[in-house]
Amino acid sequence: MALQAGIVGLPNVGKSTLFNAVSNSAKAQASNYRFCTIDPNVGLVDVPDPRLDKLAELVNPQRVVPTQIEIVDIAGLVRGASKGEGLGNKFLANIREVDAIIHVVRCFEDENVLREEGAINPVGDKEIIDTELQLKDLDSVEKKISRIEKQARAGDAKLKAELETLLMCKEHLEKGRNIRELGLGTDLRGAIADLFLLTEKPVLYVANVDEPSMHTGNQYSARLKEVADREGAGLIIMNNSIEAQITELEDPADKQMFMEEYHMAEPALHRLIRSVYKLLTLQTYFTAGEKEVRAWTIHEGWKAPQAASVIHTDFEKGFIKAEVIAFDDFVKYGSEAACRDNGKLRIEGKEYLVKDGDIMHFRFNV
Repeated sequence: MALQAGIVGLPNVGKSTLFNAVSNSAKAQASNYRFCTIDPNVGLVDVPDPRLDKLAELVNPQRVVPTQIEIVDIAGLVRGASKGEGLGNKFLANIREVDAIIHVVRCFEDENVLREEGAINPVGDKEIIDTELQLKDLDSVEKKISRIEKQARAGDAKLKAELETLLMCKEHLEKGRNIRELGLGTDLRGAIADLFLLTEKPVLYVANVDEPSMHTGNQYSARLKEVADREGAGLIIMNNSIEAQITELEDPADKQMFMEEYHMAEPALHRLIRSVYKLLTLQTYFTAGEKEVRAWTIHEGWKAPQAASVIHTDFEKGFIKAEVIAFDDFVKYGSEAACRDNGKLRIEGKEYLVKDGDIMHFRFNV
């Protein structure tokens, strides 16, 4: 599942620094000037999961494979991006391709880091990005209205329903609101599905604070949190520079010593990655054997045959049954054999809704 989260924000807020911290396969150039990142950098990110480590400890496999998501570093947007300012059309197109947005907002003072928007104002900065995305969406909605309006008014029932939804979206955007706030149901979302609207995508805010505020936040992150709470969006407080330094340390002992120095139980980026995973409505199941203990990514609400398909499409086509052990039971009894002996291995069919953390083995025939 190649689901992507895109890092966006104004120039010089710490986007590429964050990308360097979370990506284990690519490094973006972080520089103190506009449009340093022109083509989006894409990195695969391991999703930290203590359950995988525990299974590996119990099974002692030849290899351990975590699940991953893709993080895309998109260049800094500027005021007027929706009209093409600062290569805006190209950057907005990059955002259109991702499934969720990580919105980095500057919440620190530093005269050595360029800023063109005046005094530090995290809410104002957020609104600049929102406005540009809303204007781009409004343009997309208005173009579709123009395409279908004549036929809809002539009596085409399907297009008439689509037009009503589009007009509702248009009115909402004109008020400076994001489409995700409308909470459109599946029946209405079909009208805009082909538009891939930017403000419909779920968002997670990152308050990039100074070092003294990395645990407590500050006045700037507090303002941003108020807005995020009103939107029902998540917010992570972190110092992107410290996180990048942690990932540059290769020796685990050095990493641990560094984190202890900064009173960190774990890197903040672990919380970020897990939050993005949840934002994408993803969950994990595991396979566990002597050769491999592996985490697999699925969407919440998937049934057993769908879950099997991420291993191989033949598993779904020829699905017979799934052998399932709850994670807590596996840990309690220590092995698949012990779970079987204690009646904790269940046989589930095609209608089984996979639960987060299930350990599964699929039976199939093709």
